[in-house]
Amino acid sequence: MADNPLDYVVIGAGPAGLQLGHFLHKSGRSYVILEAGAAPGLFFRTFPRHRTLISINKKHTGWDDPELNLRMDWNSLLSDDPELLFTRYSDRYFPHADDMVRYLGDFARACGLRIEYGAQVARVERPGHFVVTAEDGRTFEARRVVVATGVSKPNIPPIPGIETADLYADASIDPAGYTNQRVLIIGKGNSAFETADNLVETAAVIHVAGPRSVRLAWRTHYVGHLRAINNSMLDTYQLKSQNAVLDGHVRNIERQPDGTYLVSVAFVRADEITKDIPYDRVIVCTGFRFDDSIFAPGCRPALACDGRFPALTPAYESVDVPGLYFAGTITQSRDFKRGTSGFLHGFRYGVRALHRVLEWRDHGVPWPATELPADPAAMAAAVVARINRTSALWQQFGLLADVITLDGGTARYYEEVPYDLREHPIGEHGHFSITLEYGPGHDKVDPFDIEVARPGQGDVARAHEGHYLHPVVRHHLPGQPVAVHHVTENLENEWDSPEVHVEPLRAFFARRTAAVPA
Repeated sequence: MADNPLDYVVIGAGPAGLQLGHFLHKSGRSYVILEAGAAPGLFFRTFPRHRTLISINKKHTGWDDPELNLRMDWNSLLSDDPELLFTRYSDRYFPHADDMVRYLGDFARACGLRIEYGAQVARVERPGHFVVTAEDGRTFEARRVVVATGVSKPNIPPIPGIETADLYADASIDPAGYTNQRVLIIGKGNSAFETADNLVETAAVIHVAGPRSVRLAWRTHYVGHLRAINNSMLDTYQLKSQNAVLDGHVRNIERQPDGTYLVSVAFVRADEITKDIPYDRVIVCTGFRFDDSIFAPGCRPALACDGRFPALTPAYESVDVPGLYFAGTITQSRDFKRGTSGFLHGFRYGVRALHRVLEWRDHGVPWPATELPADPAAMAAAVVARINRTSALWQQFGLLADVITLDGGTARYYEEVPYDLREHPIGEHGHFSITLEYGPGHDKVDPFDIEVARPGQGDVARAHEGHYLHPVVRHHLPGQPVAVHHVTENLENEWDSPEVHVEPLRAFFARRTAAVPA
């Protein structure tokens, strides 16, 4: 064992690894980032296959506040350098993936990050400290390991014959190669419909199949569900233009002697009627999963979400391997198919929270906080100021929370704490949490249906019925039910009306601080 191991080995120089590297570098910690490729952002050199990102790049917001602008900038990593904003790299609302590759390379160089390239990790073990071994034999020893590899392993459903089909990662993206063919695409996410849209002009028939209904991001508020930029194929289905969406289980894929396919589909909306359908091509677009093959026995983390992602504590640590942490898209077990931890605009804040956890646990650095009077008006003013400009709570809705603790006549305001982290800075004497959240059942409501009853923007008494994103303040006292106050939703997301937003919040703080034991 080395006499002086590193504080941290970070595996992967994608967006999450670079983001954590930036924070570790600023904190003066000893670390190294191991990257299999010759430059950062290896994933984005291939994906998405059709090279258009679905992460928005809105340059013109009408705001001068850089924090507010990050609500509409889904590609920038966090730094203090205004030159390191992705909005300087592209004018496109949905930018080209090559711009992301260029941006990540520039970010790594500008921040002076310590990266070992060509270091494909072969094994992670823990004989004492962690030892990470690369395929070329180099070894790196550290007290902690942070895995930021992304999802690199295709998620292939167990369908007989699926090994004869093309994978999203390998299938040709030249539409001419599908001219006048019948094509089956398995999967109903963005990669599936991105592939379908690419073939609309050349393929004779396109079927997109999966056992569940298509879920649209504009309805569910989950940005990983089907986005409008990829859903034009739905028009061709509904307008009876030979294409279709099949709600059914693909039971079997049989490759014929002439190279075509016969696929058995059991339709879930027709009493499981099974039909054998001929196709010229079959493409599997069912996403990716975390690859845990690098971990030695005794050091392999438990998995969640049907084995697709590591199972994590609120501190982004493995539930069963102490000292093994995770960053980036592989942290999405924290809010799987509900929030934004699988995407850069969400996990950049998760990485910042992880760094603060590491600073506190490993180096005794307190979670950043500001002091204010333990006065209901002052507390309400602080909350209103934050919720009207924070990007972190906006992007990591329901997952990260601001926290207010009380100590006599002083309140301490902590920013961006994992909501369910039952450690510092929450303490043992109760606290207030502030989150931004969608209302219960929000994904069941058609936001374009004006007949749906919903509370008015000034209806304080019905604020808790709001479906749209709005602030929620909770008072947590040991042994008592959680008291909840909803700040009513607002079309422009401006929660600063003295009568509608501020005064009801002040009154809530007044009632609840009176309930705090002396």
